[in-house]
Amino acid sequence: MKTPATHQTETTCLPILSSQNQGWENILVERFQYPPGEGNCHYSDEHAICLSLASRPVRLMQIRGGKTYAGLYGKGDLSITPAKMPFFARWDGDDDYLQIRLASRFIQSVARETLAINSDQLELVPEFRTRDPQIEAIGLMLLAELKQENLGGRLYIESLANVLAVHLLRQYAAVKPHLAIYEGGLPERQLLQVLDYMNDRLDQPIKLADLAQLLGMSQFHFSHAFKQAIGTAPYQYLLQQRIERAKQLLKQTDRSIMDIAFLCGFNSHSHLSKQFRQGTGVTPTAYRSQL
Repeated sequence: MKTPATHQTETTCLPILSSQNQGWENILVERFQYPPGEGNCHYSDEHAICLSLASRPVRLMQIRGGKTYAGLYGKGDLSITPAKMPFFARWDGDDDYLQIRLASRFIQSVARETLAINSDQLELVPEFRTRDPQIEAIGLMLLAELKQENLGGRLYIESLANVLAVHLLRQYAAVKPHLAIYEGGLPERQLLQVLDYMNDRLDQPIKLADLAQLLGMSQFHFSHAFKQAIGTAPYQYLLQQRIERAKQLLKQTDRSIMDIAFLCGFNSHSHLSKQFRQGTGVTPTAYRSQL
């Protein structure tokens, strides 16, 4: 996150996992484990989602937007706090939860580009305790990326952030927008344009925003159309192509595996090795020795 939110809390626990230093844009994901206590939070420029990961339900009292909620939060329960809304909570047991914060400017951008909503009229509705299988699934995928140190790549995180933002706007905006999904995928000319762009930059960071901008589309609609056209998501296709490039370099050159990792867009020897093994069933070293 480039712009830190205003955050005051009476608790002193730090997150046990955080995306703070992983280069994720527009989204901050952190896992907290707190002993019984209480705290105040106020995020001036971010919308916050808290997803319970507690192994046993925790009794929680919340005050937000002039309303009070008290009850048990179990695994999978979540709350949504819009930006600029002060929040107080008190919990009487050991708590474990995932917090996802999305930048307000990012939500506004998605609202304009994907849903044609006037961002000045955008308002999210707070939720105290609700169930939402799609948010829970996205949250667990983000948590898995945190544990693996973002080995899925930035394109994957951006895709998840966009899907999450659109879902929030469709389900929790004060005025429900209509989302038109265009069927049929990308035309061949546009698809080839995107594939060539990726192929020419396998050694560089590739952003979802850059791919969508090539075709003048929103990131959400681009991802949907790309998958329809080629049968796989942009981040999956990019990873496949990087592994294919690594296979070529292992076969045709005597470069070190570290050099090959950087030439294929991986950030380390271990990053390449893990993804290569997942994609091919063998390590880069073993693959080279078989040639």
